[in-house]
Amino acid sequence: MKIDNAVALVTGANRGIGLAFAQELLARGARVYAGARDPATVLLPGVQPLRLDVNNPADVAAAAQIASDATLVINNAGIAQAGGFLAADSEEVARRLLETNFFGVLRVSQAFAPVLKANGGGAFLNVLSIASWINGGELAAYSASKSAAWSLTNALRSELAAQRTQVLGLHMAYVDTDLTRGFEAPKSSPQDIVRRALDALEAGRDEVLADALTEQVKAGLTAPRPSYLPQGS
Repeated sequence: MKIDNAVALVTGANRGIGLAFAQELLARGARVYAGARDPATVLLPGVQPLRLDVNNPADVAAAAQIASDATLVINNAGIAQAGGFLAADSEEVARRLLETNFFGVLRVSQAFAPVLKANGGGAFLNVLSIASWINGGELAAYSASKSAAWSLTNALRSELAAQRTQVLGLHMAYVDTDLTRGFEAPKSSPQDIVRRALDALEAGRDEVLADALTEQVKAGLTAPRPSYLPQGS
């Protein structure tokens, strides 16, 4: 789809990758609704702040009414927490992360699929992760939630094909945002990730691997020793 003159809704647009999406969309000629739990935290000039907690069904329904002219929805809002599944609080953590990272995407997608259909088809862009495919236990619940969101993305692509809605899954490794603060690892800039994602969207693609590590891991899924298994020396 074309970004110029598109009308985009970005969830979690007040910081990190969401903010970078909003900035780049404006630069490419789109009109932007910037969703955030607290719209007062949206400080980017040129966007329309929108109260949107993806865990609140009333917020999602209201957003679909306000942004009824949307042609692009970027499901970006997400949370993370370190820890393995054998930690004492792992069930609580997993439920909380799935609520935002999976059910939040599902909730927004259900509300906006009819909006996109009414506006000619449009597109969903779902922010996923390299963690959709690998889970070493350091971010166990986060990885599980992103695996679920990847599966949801693939199902939506099939379900929405008849209404000609493009569904793009964005996978990347560590990005230099608040979400990854404290993790010692090479990190991409949010701006680089967003540019690659929007280029892929305009090219009509279904999936974008936004950095070299993600490309390596995806290629290794079918290796004799797949990349999702421990890779010992």
